[in-house]
Amino acid sequence: MHKSGFVSIIGRPNVGKSTLLNAFLNQKLSIVSSKPQTTRSNVEGILDSENYQIIFTDTPGYHEPRHKLGEYMIKSISSGLNEVDVIIFVVNYKKEILNSEMEIFEKIKDKKIPKIFVLNKIDEIKSEEVMVALEKYSKVMKFDEYIPVSALQGKNLDKLLELILKYLPEGPKFYENNQTAVNNERFFISEIVREKILKLVRDEIPHGIGVEIISMKYDEDKKKYNIEGNIFCEKETHKPIIIGRNGEMLKKISTYSRYDIERFLNDKVYIRLWVKVRKNWRDDNNQLKSLGYK
Repeated sequence: MHKSGFVSIIGRPNVGKSTLLNAFLNQKLSIVSSKPQTTRSNVEGILDSENYQIIFTDTPGYHEPRHKLGEYMIKSISSGLNEVDVIIFVVNYKKEILNSEMEIFEKIKDKKIPKIFVLNKIDEIKSEEVMVALEKYSKVMKFDEYIPVSALQGKNLDKLLELILKYLPEGPKFYENNQTAVNNERFFISEIVREKILKLVRDEIPHGIGVEIISMKYDEDKKKYNIEGNIFCEKETHKPIIIGRNGEMLKKISTYSRYDIERFLNDKVYIRLWVKVRKNWRDDNNQLKSLGYK
């Protein structure tokens, strides 16, 4: 018997959806940062074994959109719920259930799809708080399963996998053996660069950042990839901050990006980045499409 199917991971921003995907795959596919709305597009990763193949979709965090990019992110969540076999709803502990969590629940409660409630980040709270939280949510939200986990520490992920397989249908492999990602390489490389900007650049600037990989070629003689890309910001005043004094910040972004890109491609990499201004690109459909937000 071989099981296969599609599993969508949904929830508010910063509840650990990307960390959960990365933990299952034992590979960093979704970028992670402490800033909200880090994930902008659906990231699809494949967990493959002899007896099953699970295609996970990490969706953007549910929020109130303030621009066309935000609207795209909300539409990505909805598309991530189409034709899936299991829904995983991720929350972290709070004293009160948030309105945004109830809004997400309202969107999925009538879907005739198995739903698993995941209380994440239990490494940050006391054991008695875990039980209180699960009891509280179970009284107002009807799910097929409830489970506490720590995606960061890997706690209870084996039990969560068992629950997913419990509801996954029998079926063939949708992708080749050992393939771990559905999105293309340029997408992941642009996301790696954006993650470094999120971690290195202060304040709200990273939220107005877009990354475009304009060239990616393999040099057979030097046995390495030559990658070129643009970093787009929305204001002229942001450009010198991203570049830094004497180019130090841009150099740091490039260096840290190269480390992760080399691990991702399993090859040597040379990367060159330029910083350009595209005013209000988050509210321009054409510019959104050019950056891959289609």
